[in-house]
Parts: sequence; structure tokens; C-alpha cells
Amino acid sequence: MKLQPPNVKASNIAPRPAPRADRSFYASGKAFGRFGIRSFQPQVMAEAHSHGHIELNWLTTGSIGYSFDGRPAEVPAGRLVAFWAGIPHQALTLSPDAGRQVNIYLPMDAFLHMPRLGQLTETLMGGGVIQLHAEVASLDMVERWHQDYRSGDAQRSDLAMIELGTMFRRTALLGWDALLPAWIEPSAIQNRSMPPVHYVVQMVRHIVENLTEPLATQTVAAVVGLHPNYASNLFTAVMHIPIQKFVVRMRLIKARGLLLEGRLSTANVGFQSGFASQSQFYEHFRKAYGTTPSQMRNSSRR
Repeated sequence: MKLQPPNVKASNIAPRPAPRADRSFYASGKAFGRFGIRSFQPQVMAEAHSHGHIELNWLTTGSIGYSFDGRPAEVPAGRLVAFWAGIPHQALTLSPDAGRQVNIYLPMDAFLHMPRLGQLTETLMGGGVIQLHAEVASLDMVERWHQDYRSGDAQRSDLAMIELGTMFRRTALLGWDALLPAWIEPSAIQNRSMPPVHYVVQMVRHIVENLTEPLATQTVAAVVGLHPNYASNLFTAVMHIPIQKFVVRMRLIKARGLLLEGRLSTANVGFQSGFASQSQFYEHFRKAYGTTPSQMRNSSRR
């Protein structure tokens, strides 16, 4: 029998999210790509870190002083703040009245597949830190997403991600407030003095826009004018995942979305997602999601 800590009732301990069939797909280095939500008391960070998510922070009271790759920003309470966590960031100061913090970790690859976000995507990928309007997100909504995630029910977690997509779409239409403007230009002139993140942003953009084309490492590296080995090392250092694995992940997420839409045959889904053959598509899909494309579609219909 497992003993509970003193003075803690078992009913007050939140269940851990149940392991999913696609867990290994989302378990590559620094939790790249794994959706997560946590609620905690904020703390000053000993050093800056980065990871492969769009991160959203909600602070109940007070404020947090952040550094985003050396650029300071004050994150206030009562509004949802979003940024690309691939930019090194660090919490440096807390106001005396800083309350509870809720962090949402949205997979970067899933965010990049959200349709019609336009300038919002450019802003976050460009290192901007934004504050969403109050009518777009509330504490009640954030708390519900946290409960969905902690429930251990995969469908409730998926629903939370769908609602996050709707929230971003609404933000793209209504606008946002900038805590820090974007600073990584989408078409900056290449030179060796540029920070690695500049190159990576352009490589990611090329991959997202050309998923159905052949995307060998050499091809992606040529877009930014770098040697393939050097480009590959930069990409892995910033995104915490190799180029080719990122390409496969993006194609699989696109395939999953097309399957659930139900308008294409499973054979066409593979080709429309950029896989060179049906055998390659099925092999990667089963390894990632623990089921075949047809089984996933049939399960969603039921």
C-alpha cells in the first residue's frame, strides 16, 4: 500500500496524465513537442533555458521580471502571455505579491499547423512576447484546460489543444499587446555573425511551407547558405530535435489532421502530407501514434 504524505488527503492529489500510445513521439529531448500544463508557485530561475514550445503564462497576482535572450520584459498578472520558448528565457525577479502561475506548453510543431494565424505566427517566431486581450482568455478557461490535462483523458487533452487553436485564431483577428516586439526578421540577409536562432527560424519556415517537397538536410541547409553539418547542429541546438525528425513530425501532424477531417482517402493523406510512399507513411504513423491511419480515422468516427 502506498502511503500518502502526512496531512495530505488522497482526494486532493491530482492524477497523473495517463500514458498515451504516442508518448514516445512526444518524448524527444527537453520535452520537445509534448503538450503540458502545470500550476505552481513561481520562482526565480538560476539560468536561462529554452525548449521547443510556444509557452503561455498566466500569473494570478503580482508580476515577474523576465529576460528573453537578454531583453527585459515585465510579465503582469491577469492576462495570458505567449512567447516562443526556443528563445532563451529566464525569470529574474518576482514582485512581493506574485501569486500562483499557470504555464501552458503548446508543441511548436502543433502551433505551426494551426491555420490562418498570419502575423501572429511571424511575431512569435520572430521572438516577440505578446499579451492576449482579456476577452480572448480568462483564468476560468486556463483552469479548465489544466483540469482537462490533469484528468488523464486523452480526448480532454486534445479538446484543450483545439480550444487553444481557437483562442490563437481569435487573437490573430482581434490583435494583441506587445510586451516585446519581434526582432528576428523573416528574410534577414545571411551572414555568419547572425545568432543561430535567425538561421533556425528560416529553416523552420522553409520546412513548414514545403512539406510536400523533398526535404533532405542538404536542401534545408542550402536555404540559409550553410554547410549541412553546421546547419544541422544549429537546428538541433535551438529546436532540441534533428532536422529530419522535425520534418517527419510536421508531416505526421499534418497527416493526423487530414485523417480526422475525413475528406481524403488514407492513401492520399500520406502523399498530401509529404511521405514518399505508403509504406513509409504507415511505418512512421504506426510508430508515432501506436495505430494505423485507418484505425485512427475509424476510432474518431466512432
